[in-house]
Amino acid sequence: MNTSLYAALATALNTSGIEEKLALTAAIKADWTNKKLDWRDQPLITLACGRPEKPTLVAPQLVPQRGVKSPEGRARLLHAIIHIEFSAINLALDHAARFRGMPEAYYADWIGVAAEEAYHFTILRQRLQTLGHDYGDFPAHAGLWDMAERTSKDALARMALVPRLLEARGLDVTPAIQKKLIQSGDHESARLLEIILQDEIGHVGIGDIWFRHLCKEQSLEPESTFRRLLNDFNAPPPQAPMNETARLAAGFTKRELAGLLKIE
Repeated sequence: MNTSLYAALATALNTSGIEEKLALTAAIKADWTNKKLDWRDQPLITLACGRPEKPTLVAPQLVPQRGVKSPEGRARLLHAIIHIEFSAINLALDHAARFRGMPEAYYADWIGVAAEEAYHFTILRQRLQTLGHDYGDFPAHAGLWDMAERTSKDALARMALVPRLLEARGLDVTPAIQKKLIQSGDHESARLLEIILQDEIGHVGIGDIWFRHLCKEQSLEPESTFRRLLNDFNAPPPQAPMNETARLAAGFTKRELAGLLKIE
């Protein structure tokens, strides 16, 4: 008998151990590929986001500035990105575990994203370790997960405001971060961020696909719905400069990007 996909996802999401979460995420991907997980079985499960004791979570404004001119500054910057990647593992697991009744491809997509986010976390953590630090050495904030909690009852809002809003911001800021790292001589970190940027275009694109799918199901116009959700959830719209090339590749249209910049 196959294991319930949702039970496996909940176990991975709920665990607080880093290595265990990575291993369980990899196991889900392998078991899904081998058709050992049943996505039709829908048991009642409790979802909770497991995190290690460190890093200490603080308000975004209390996270120290992360200049790249010093080794510690670069370590703090990488740590902030690593924390985003760890949060993104949990987000992808939660996307798949929380929302039932979606097409099989929806679960396949987010299982794949979770595995890729685990890879991103691993390669950046290894890079941080070469700089003499590890994940948990610096404080971090929980902005991504806060929005996940706010959209926990609405798949449409979740797809709009997590991948399509918050994660899409990574597409905008990564090129500037890479440039600063290269200027400081840290070519290896910039190279790793390029790998992640290309994958994240796909992740935002998956969010866009399922956002539009849900809009179609509910007879909603996607671009006006996105703007409405920004207002409903008091979420700040994207800011210039946007990475237009990456956003277009992820499913945004030029008309929508121009309109988003006009929101006050």
